[in-house]
Amino acid sequence: MTEAFLHYIWQHQMLDRGLTTTDGQPVVVLNAGELNRDAGPDFFNARLRIGDVEWVGNVEIHIRTSDWRAHNHSRDKAYNGIVLHVVYEHDCDIALENGRKPQTLELKRYMHPSLVANYEVLMAPSMEETIPCGRRLNEVPGFIFNSYIERLVLERIEEKSQTVRRLLEESRGGWEQTCYWLIAHYFGGRVNAVPFELMAKATDQRLLSRWKDDPQRIEAVLMGQAGLLEGYFEDEYPRRLQSDYNALRAGTGLKPIDAYLWKFFCLRPSAFPTIRISQFAHLIAESSSLFSTMLSMTDVHDIERLFKQEASAYWHNHYQFDHPTDKSMPKHIGKMQARLLIINAWVPLLFVYGITHGQQHYKDQAISLLSQLPAEDNAIIRRWQSYGITPGNAAESQALIQLNNNYCRSRRCLECRVGYHMLKHT
Repeated sequence: MTEAFLHYIWQHQMLDRGLTTTDGQPVVVLNAGELNRDAGPDFFNARLRIGDVEWVGNVEIHIRTSDWRAHNHSRDKAYNGIVLHVVYEHDCDIALENGRKPQTLELKRYMHPSLVANYEVLMAPSMEETIPCGRRLNEVPGFIFNSYIERLVLERIEEKSQTVRRLLEESRGGWEQTCYWLIAHYFGGRVNAVPFELMAKATDQRLLSRWKDDPQRIEAVLMGQAGLLEGYFEDEYPRRLQSDYNALRAGTGLKPIDAYLWKFFCLRPSAFPTIRISQFAHLIAESSSLFSTMLSMTDVHDIERLFKQEASAYWHNHYQFDHPTDKSMPKHIGKMQARLLIINAWVPLLFVYGITHGQQHYKDQAISLLSQLPAEDNAIIRRWQSYGITPGNAAESQALIQLNNNYCRSRRCLECRVGYHMLKHT
């Protein structure tokens, strides 16, 4: 039993009828009040009818009445506006700082036993049940779950939008610059997102636009800025990149980031920073104004094709400089990676653009792009599928990831609409 649970019960009035105070006066809750998440009483501006008198004031909630004294509320004037003390178990009488004795309501007499049992099941830590209500999801009506999924899609996009807003602020409202930095960030994947973003920020996009249609020159600049062209090379290709970079560096004052920032360990070779940087260089060469180009695209397949860039020919049989491989094969961005770039980078950017310019159709387009993509296939989605929940597209899979990461994993069942249904429908 926690006070947070009692707050939830009071806020949603999940109580049996016929409430009475500990001294027998009937209580009618006209308005439960506003939940206070800061210091002071738990609920402000509640409207209650106690006996024949209607009260407007604050409500304080505790597990036991004696917690009032334990928390030193008897000496705090901030609690003099309490009109009802709500407790799970009444074990003593209390008084306010001004001497007045507030009415007390004991909740355990009005809480259905299965309500507490359901709460304890949801809150019980279990290594096996990472989705606390997983085995009971079939009890939730489809319209409730589906409407919640629609809300979680927006919540997921809003969360990803924080990165967009951070970069937009750094670029002083420059959408092309923000787009360039954001796509670079996600090109690096989870492991190399930060060094990829640092590399992009150290390399002015306007400088790269001078060599539009010359991916090798752009690759030379980016590899150099990544700190990966230092030292001696045996192969002709890295020596040529190094020569081009040094010549450009002398005239532009370019400063590379530290090479040690890049991670190669535990990555699939196709995701090595060297391969990703070459692919990114080809993307920049494809369109020096990425944001404007993508803004004109409404078909998700067009954006997907734009992202599916191939690394330079040297990388057909290399993953790192001077280390040839036995097999030779083109290294291009695969479907899955291209779709993740759309989901993680372009959709939030387009959504924020719509908000910033007050244009709803861009926000709708962002969600439409997610709906056009197939659902993701990862450990989280497979876990939902084991409970009979199969997403139909990327919008729904993103919602399920949000539900898992932000609610199920941290047992925030009291803030979840599914949890609310399971608690209330006992």
